[in-house]
Order: sequence, then C-alpha cells, then structure tokens
Amino acid sequence: MSQLYISSHPLVRASLASLRDRQTKPAEFRRLVRVLSYLLAYEATVDLTTRDVEVETPMGTAKCGVLTDRVGIVPILRAGLGMVDGVLDLVPDAQVWHVGMFRDEATLLPTEYYNKLPNPAPITLALVIDPMLATGGSAVRACRVALDAGVERVKFVALIAAPEGIERLASAHPHVSIHVGAVDDRLNEVGFILPGLGDAGDRQFGT
Repeated sequence: MSQLYISSHPLVRASLASLRDRQTKPAEFRRLVRVLSYLLAYEATVDLTTRDVEVETPMGTAKCGVLTDRVGIVPILRAGLGMVDGVLDLVPDAQVWHVGMFRDEATLLPTEYYNKLPNPAPITLALVIDPMLATGGSAVRACRVALDAGVERVKFVALIAAPEGIERLASAHPHVSIHVGAVDDRLNEVGFILPGLGDAGDRQFGT
C-alpha cells in the first residue's frame, strides 16, 4: 500500500515497547506519547515545502530555507490531545484545531460532537492525529472534515494501527498518507487493537 508508512526508527520501536507495557503509569505513558508523536511527525513532514532565504550569521551570510507550508494539527478528541505537544515541539508555529468524536460501542460507528476547523481552513497541510487507528471510522470522518475545509494535503499520524483501520482509511481517502509506528494483528470483537496497548485515552489520563 503506497500511502502507508511504517516507521523503522529504533527509538520508535523502543518507545512503543514501553508504551504497550501494562505496568507503565499515566505520567510516563503521556511522556512516551509525546516522544512518539514528535518522531512520527518528523517522518510525516519530510516533504514540507520551503523557500530560500539568506541569514546573517556572526561569520557571514548563509543560504537557508524557511517553511512555506502552513501546518495545522487536528487531534481527534480526546486521546489525540496527548499527541499535540509532541508535534508542536517539532512545528511550534502550527495551528491547532480540534475534532471531537466518540464511538458507539454497539455499532462501532463514530459520532462527531465537536468541530473547530474553520472553513476555509488557513493551512496547506493538516496532520490529523490519534494514538490508535482501530476501526478507522473516526479517522475517515476527521480527514473528511479537513478535506471539506479546503486543506490541500492531509496526513494521518497514529502510534499503532490495525489492518482493518488502515484498509478503511486508505479506501475512503486514497490521497491521505498514513504514518504509523506499528501495525498490529487485528481488531477484537469490540473494536480494540490486538495486542495494542488498551485504551489510549484512559491510560493517558488515568481514568
């Protein structure tokens, strides 16, 4: 699948090992989410556009590049909130917009309850972020919100994904690239990733 990018970075693999551990406490879990978000966003932004500028250093003039892309971060509430700071560490001038979704536990379908992405959106690249790409329903809907707002490029970033979610997102949005730390085996009967790490929101916020 040409739009799927699975990180092979050793720091991603090591951080995921600690993140998955059932003994990892919420404070450490949040730190690891932030680290992983930074690393995965670094890989997802490799094709940002720049323009040439000249910068005066203490020793002379250097030819440099500055970003021309306007980046927006779109966390899917609530679990996506934990990824925001890691991406902002990388792109501090990025705008942050929020999309709230909850999954019906009976149907596993997403319901949108909050949307703060303006239309038209004043960004050229949206990084839609959520720790888990499970059934794919929330990811598909959040990417559609960004595309409908006129964003030129949309990328989805997750820590762990299931094959079912990848297939659903790729089928619905073939031009949205998918950047993940790992692809796990499958979903269970209630839509959780196996082996996964449990509920990412609960583990982040101690609930």
